[in-house]
Amino acid sequence: MSTQRTAIELYRDLLRLVNHIAPGASPKSTALRTMIRSEFTKSRNLSPENAADQVKIEGLKANAVRALSNYMLYEGGVHDKNKGGKMGAAMDKFHEKNVQSMQNRNSDNRGDNGGKDGTRSS
Repeated sequence: MSTQRTAIELYRDLLRLVNHIAPGASPKSTALRTMIRSEFTKSRNLSPENAADQVKIEGLKANAVRALSNYMLYEGGVHDKNKGGKMGAAMDKFHEKNVQSMQNRNSDNRGDNGGKDGTRSS
């Protein structure tokens, strides 16, 4: 049996993931299903027999697998953190570092030096 996922298998996996993330008919689940459906519909005209399309199909499939993997990693980190594990703590530290970096970048783009020299640009 091949380890490659077919497009229909990935589609079904993503829809099952939506059921896990947002069960029922909530606005969040509807939006996620709509987004998944539209992404697959946009690619419906690609043909596996066409060499150029094969590259696009593999890229799109890789994106879908990456989305599933990222969610699994995120969920694992959340559960790990709740148990005092290192992975969840590392995810929190990484997130805080990125948020701080973005805040610094935004203040630099506005010409705001954060009041480090007692002045602020307006």
